[in-house]
Amino acid sequence: MAGAGAWFYHRLDTNISTFDAGGVATERPPAPVPTAPGASVPVNVLLLGSDTRDEGNSDLGGGDVGVGHSDTAILLHVYADRKHAVGVSIPRDTLVTIPSCRLPSGDWTKPRTNQMFNEAFTVGEFPKGNPACTQNTVEALSGLRIDHTIVVDFKGVAAMTDAINGVEVCVPNDVNSHNIKLRKGLQKIAGQPAVDYLRARYGFGDNSDIGRMKRQQAFLSSMIRKIQSQGFSLPTLLPLADAATRSLTVDEGLGTAMKLVDFAQSLQQIKLSDITFVTTPWQLSTVQKGRVDLVHPDVDTLWRLLREDRTLDGQSTGLVPGADATGPSPAATDGATPAPAATPLSPEQLATTITVVNGVGTDGLAGAGSAAIRAQGFTNVSLGATTGGRLRTEIAYDPPFKAVADQLATLFPGARTTAEPGSEGVRVTLGHDYRPVPSAATAPAARPVPGGVPAALGATAGAPTGSPAGAPTGPPAATGPLPTGVPSGIAENSRSADTDPCSDLTFG
Repeated sequence: MAGAGAWFYHRLDTNISTFDAGGVATERPPAPVPTAPGASVPVNVLLLGSDTRDEGNSDLGGGDVGVGHSDTAILLHVYADRKHAVGVSIPRDTLVTIPSCRLPSGDWTKPRTNQMFNEAFTVGEFPKGNPACTQNTVEALSGLRIDHTIVVDFKGVAAMTDAINGVEVCVPNDVNSHNIKLRKGLQKIAGQPAVDYLRARYGFGDNSDIGRMKRQQAFLSSMIRKIQSQGFSLPTLLPLADAATRSLTVDEGLGTAMKLVDFAQSLQQIKLSDITFVTTPWQLSTVQKGRVDLVHPDVDTLWRLLREDRTLDGQSTGLVPGADATGPSPAATDGATPAPAATPLSPEQLATTITVVNGVGTDGLAGAGSAAIRAQGFTNVSLGATTGGRLRTEIAYDPPFKAVADQLATLFPGARTTAEPGSEGVRVTLGHDYRPVPSAATAPAARPVPGGVPAALGATAGAPTGSPAGAPTGPPAATGPLPTGVPSGIAENSRSADTDPCSDLTFG
C-alpha cells in the first residue's frame, strides 16, 4: 500500500510543469514580516488562465495553435488570519507599464508603457507563455509581493470540473455564437461546457471582457462552494490534484502535489461569505480607444488595503506589524462629499413603509440602521430577513416614494438607489459600507431630519472617482486615513462569493 501511495505521489509530481524563477524580477516588493516567530503572514497567489491552443487545447477552445494570452488574471490575497480572502480581477485590456522581462535568449526587455495587460504573458513568445513577466507586471502595479503563480489552461478547467463532478452556474440568456452554445438558466456544468462558460464573451451584455469577468468570478465562487462541501481531506483533494497537475504550470514553490494539497488545506477555515472578488476600479480609456484605464485613487486604496492586510472596509486582521498605526480613526472618511441637506417630508411620507435588511450578517446591523432611520422621524420602520454578501448599501423604492428614498440616500452616502415598481414602499439593504457609529462624538457629520433636529448616523465611505492613469509605473504612495467602510469605487466592482449565482452576470 505504501509503495502504491508513493507511486501515485510521484505520478502527480511528474505531471506538474514549473516555470523558471530566473525570469522573476530581482527588484521586488518586500515580503511581509511575521509579528512573531512562526506566525502566519498573508499569501498572494496570481491565478492566470491561458488560452493557448497547444498540446491538445485546440480540441476544447478551437482556433489556431500558438502562444496563448492570459485573458484571465486574478490576484488572490489570503489574509494572515486565514479567515478572509480577496480575489482581484485585472481586466485584460487594462493599460499598464510592462516592466523589464526576460526573453528566451536570456536578454531582458526594456519597460514598455501603455500596453495591454494580457500582452505581458506573450513577451518572448515562450511556448507556454511568460508567467514570470505577468507576475513582474502585477508586482509593479500593486506593490504586493507575489508568493505563487499558477497557470491553468482549457484542459485544466475541463479536468478539474470533471474531478469535482461539476460546478453549478447560471447562464443569463441563451447563447449561440463563436462556436459556443449555452442554454439559459441555473445548471451544473463540467468539461467542455465549463470551458465554454468561462470563454464566452459574445451574446452577453455588451460582449465585453468586463461582463465575462463577472461570470468567471461567479464560476469560481461556485467551484469553491463545491470543494468546501466535499471537504479538504486527502482522499477528496488528491483526485482534484491529479486532474489539476496534468494541466497546471506553477512556480517552483508549488512544484509538488503535496505542496498544492497543503496550500488548499490551509484555506479550509475561510467561510464563503468571507471571500470577495473585486475587479480593479476601471473606466474606458481616455488614452486608447477600446482599452481600460485604472481609476485613481480607488485602485490605490485597494492595493494599500491588501498591502496592509486589511479587509476591504479597512479593518486590520491584527497580524501584520504596524498595520494599526496607520489605521483609520472612528471618524475618518475617505474623502466622500457630505450629503446635501434633506428637504422636510410630510407626515404621510414619514409614515411610508420602510424595511431594513441586514445584507452582511453582522449581528445588530439592521437594528442599528433602523434606529438611525427612526431618529429621522420615520414612523413605519421594520426589519426584513437577513441576507448575505452585500458590499454596497442599496435603497429600492416604489416610484411614488422616490422623495423618501432620496432622503434616505442622504443618510447612507454612497448607497445605490433603484426603482422597484409595485413594492409599495422602500427597502434599505445595508452593506459592508455601512458602519454604525454609537455616538455623535464619533459620527462623521450630523444629518438633518424633518423638523430640523440633527441625528448622528453610521459612517459610510464612498471613494471619489479621480482621474485615470493609463500606464502607471507602480502603485502611487498611499497617504492619509483609510476608509471606515468599503469605498464605493471598490464596492461597485465587488462580488461576495456567497452572492446568488444568477446575480450580476453581465455588463452593458
